[in-house]
Amino acid sequence: MSEIIKIATRDSYGNAIKELAKENKDIVVLDADLAAATKTCVFAKEYPDRHFNCGIAEGNMMVVAAGMSTMGLVPFVSTFAMFAAGRAFEQIRNSIGYPHLNVKICATHGGISVGEDGASHQCCEDFALMRSIPGMVVMSPADDVEAKAAIKAAYAYQGPVYIRLGRLAVPVFNKEENFEFEIGKGKLLRDGNDVAIIANGLMVNEALIAAETLAKDGINARVIDICTIKPLDEEIVLAAAKDCKKVVTVEEHSIIGGLGEAVSALLSEKLPTPVKRIGVNDEFGHSGPANKLLEQFGLSAENIVNTVKNFK
Repeated sequence: MSEIIKIATRDSYGNAIKELAKENKDIVVLDADLAAATKTCVFAKEYPDRHFNCGIAEGNMMVVAAGMSTMGLVPFVSTFAMFAAGRAFEQIRNSIGYPHLNVKICATHGGISVGEDGASHQCCEDFALMRSIPGMVVMSPADDVEAKAAIKAAYAYQGPVYIRLGRLAVPVFNKEENFEFEIGKGKLLRDGNDVAIIANGLMVNEALIAAETLAKDGINARVIDICTIKPLDEEIVLAAAKDCKKVVTVEEHSIIGGLGEAVSALLSEKLPTPVKRIGVNDEFGHSGPANKLLEQFGLSAENIVNTVKNFK
């Protein structure tokens, strides 16, 4: 059995943006004094004249990026999700979203898996905040391969993009040689007709593990990776609901405002279907080892299995 490779998607971002910049001279990277943590230090080492440390002034950084984009540059702006989506929300909304500027916000350290940094840094509200901005693309890649593809797709897309990237190293299950990615398109990773498990981010791997466990008990689960939360791939969601009759959504985000609500809203309007949402309930996190916290908050394959089995 081959060894499972684990890579944090923040590392994927650092490597992808460095490689992308070789052929694309219009790429610039802005950081808020967190280059070592966001991995933009990889880019800064290679292209020091195209990397700008804006200091601990995230709102100002977003406005600087907005200005740069009007000069034909493509800014990739990086800080922790809490400070990007949270602290700088007004500047993103008014200076990037409203004029629909070509700025890419790559926010690391999202979700409970931030771990020991605790509740103040465990941003579980970023999908909800960014989805609320008209015209904003919102993505949460599942592994190294998908993260690098998402960064390349974000560059090719004309308009504002928000990508959440993780601190925790996660298994790489996609194969780079035959991987295709398109903004707004989900991926069918495993077929089945008993229940549809729709997940994103690091929860996609947990969904695949859960599906293997469920199969042993005769439950065939369809697993869908929805990297792009907005725009949502309505076709793949509706097909899953029609075929499986039951849907479970799984995300490392509050059950309020994220993937679960996006799927539920679609189904309530176009194909009423029973849905169970797995995510962070209406509560804050706390400090602790990332894997222990994910287990405690029900963000695990075990909880997915239990939810499916108890889904009447």
